Amino acid sequence: MTPPAGSARTIAAQLIVALSLAATAAAQDKLALVGGMLLDGYDVPPLHHAAVLVEGDRIVAVGRAAEMEIPADAEVVDTRGRVMMPGMMDLHAHLAVLGHGEYGRWFSWIDEEGVDIEDVMEISAKQLLLAGVTTAVDLGAPLEASLAVRDRIARGEAPGARLLMAGPWITRRVSFWPENYQIGISSPEEASAAVERLAEAGVDVIKAWVGLTREDYEAIADTAHRHGIRVHAHVYDPGDVRNALEAGIDVLTHAGSAGTPPYEPDLVRDIVVAGRPVVITGAHRVWVFPATVDFPERLQDPRFREDLPDAMYAELQQSFENFHTLPYFQTTARQMFFGDASLGQWIDAGAVMGMGTDSGTPMNFHTEALWRELKAHVDLGMTPMEAIVAATRVNARILGLADDLGTIEPGKIADIVVLRGDPRFSITALDDPELVVKDGRVYRRD
Repeated sequence: MTPPAGSARTIAAQLIVALSLAATAAAQDKLALVGGMLLDGYDVPPLHHAAVLVEGDRIVAVGRAAEMEIPADAEVVDTRGRVMMPGMMDLHAHLAVLGHGEYGRWFSWIDEEGVDIEDVMEISAKQLLLAGVTTAVDLGAPLEASLAVRDRIARGEAPGARLLMAGPWITRRVSFWPENYQIGISSPEEASAAVERLAEAGVDVIKAWVGLTREDYEAIADTAHRHGIRVHAHVYDPGDVRNALEAGIDVLTHAGSAGTPPYEPDLVRDIVVAGRPVVITGAHRVWVFPATVDFPERLQDPRFREDLPDAMYAELQQSFENFHTLPYFQTTARQMFFGDASLGQWIDAGAVMGMGTDSGTPMNFHTEALWRELKAHVDLGMTPMEAIVAATRVNARILGLADDLGTIEPGKIADIVVLRGDPRFSITALDDPELVVKDGRVYRRD
């Protein structure tokens, strides 16, 4: 007997179809991308009519196509008339949410329908990959699910961006998200113990959420660094930003992006002098909300129907009804008022800026990846190449992965995005890549 529409069995079956049909991956020993313009991840002029040779998961040669010998046994991808660039990295993603309009309703629906959150996370990881994000940092999800999805993708059992997982965040202020997405602490000792548990479980990064003291930040940073793990702190308040900076937190995320007036010049200067990376996630309300008011049709992107089971798609669409009234957007007017100044302060000061989107938050879709965030930075003074470098080479350096990722050069892992247009002319060319190479495998949306 066919299970009723929307049942856990039906959703699970549709998830399998969605994941298997939405991306194709070709595995080969040798791959050659030939003929396109190459942006290699450095802020230098492009290499025209280039070729990139790949063996296994590594780039072995880069140069002008006319001057290179293409192996006869290589799979050749014709990139003439196209642009090749490194795979992008998103330093702030939430795979457990798909852009649904309201967190409480989403998590209740997940429980009521019996949906496995790992299935949702795999959909998100696949959406990121096909949008050109080959590496993503997930900053808040159940520990076991986070590690399981990361490892399945790493083994090639599911298509998706390479994942660095934080598991649950650490906080003194437990929020409305489910309990297994966060670890509540009440002392620096408890904060240190929480880091120990997460490190022993195998997380890649630690996320410190709001409500923490200076001593908490110090305990989190010290314990994480003993394990060789970097810490991303969710900070808005100037006092929290100062505490996180001076406690040795590695990445300041959100700083200045939630309706906060620009910080005092001495705080900005100290962050810049320290070379501490800042990941603003500026677009996730300030640019996304007005874009949706102007073009609400974006909420019915056909990719959602391709990727999601029917019941999940219906729930997503219902959550967008009267989206301007959603709780998530009730402070957006204030954020828009300060938006340009809050983001612009870091660009004008020359801060080390990584790129992250907070993707998965309401109406902030994984399918759109980084192009809106990069456009916000470009609109406020970054050159398109500076923004691209931030999303590739700089992000790799922030994560400590620059030896393997972030640029297209021999010896690096073969993560390559092929675009139809030139993102130096319009950064929106990053939307909807023609194909994506990750670990030397070719993925297309077919």
